[in-house]
Amino acid sequence: MRPSPHRTRLSFPLLITLLLGMIGLAACHSSPSKRSLQYMNQDGFGRRYSGNALEENYVTIGDRVQILDVAHPELNLSASVDIDGTVLLPEIGRIHIAGYTRSDLEAVLTERYAAYYSDPTEIVVDITTSNKVYWVLGEVARPGEFELQGNETVLDALVQAKPNRDSANLGRVILIRADPLDPLRLPVNYWDITRGDSTTNFTILENDIVWVPPTVLAQPGYFARALIYPFTTVIQAISQAFFGFNNRRFRNAAQAGGQFGGVGFVPF
Repeated sequence: MRPSPHRTRLSFPLLITLLLGMIGLAACHSSPSKRSLQYMNQDGFGRRYSGNALEENYVTIGDRVQILDVAHPELNLSASVDIDGTVLLPEIGRIHIAGYTRSDLEAVLTERYAAYYSDPTEIVVDITTSNKVYWVLGEVARPGEFELQGNETVLDALVQAKPNRDSANLGRVILIRADPLDPLRLPVNYWDITRGDSTTNFTILENDIVWVPPTVLAQPGYFARALIYPFTTVIQAISQAFFGFNNRRFRNAAQAGGQFGGVGFVPF
């Protein structure tokens, strides 16, 4: 029986190509491995301890904690929070305090020391922050992290980072608050703020990112630079090798001349 003229046959190479494409598509949509899920960031930037330091400061790694007790001066001390979130205290030994707010820590220490002192203790805690930061990235002269002093706004962050005059798109700045499931991106218009409209002059929180994008005119320039980057890298490497070789020849010639009465020569 003759095959129908409307039935098409897939060639063997085409069939292999389709199968490989389906395998690749399945791989792209496969679920993360068990080990990847184990280390997946589930809490913003993955910091073990977080909170709203502007409402009530909390203890994190690297902070310094000062403990005062008027009734028991022997308990007065200042300690730095270790990498595992603990401090070493008299009587009660090493205790984990990272993540506690100031009031939480005062309550915990009062309860712990109540077992060692018959009279009620009134412990006061002060936290010296050293590890709470935010970032300003993009078209700025000073990109990187900045220490969170408290009460900073987007305008404060931009003034500190010094946006590039020619390439910063200050009308489309973005304030980013990271979250693994629902990241928040707040548009900021610097020019509106400087005109007195403070609607988008948001308060900076810990771990915020202020992103300053390039202007429309700057983007083609960056694209062109990326295209010619491989060629410029090769040319620079060749130039450095050539001039470095000639400099070595010059130094060798000068040293040889110094060995013969200070008369040197350049062999080229």
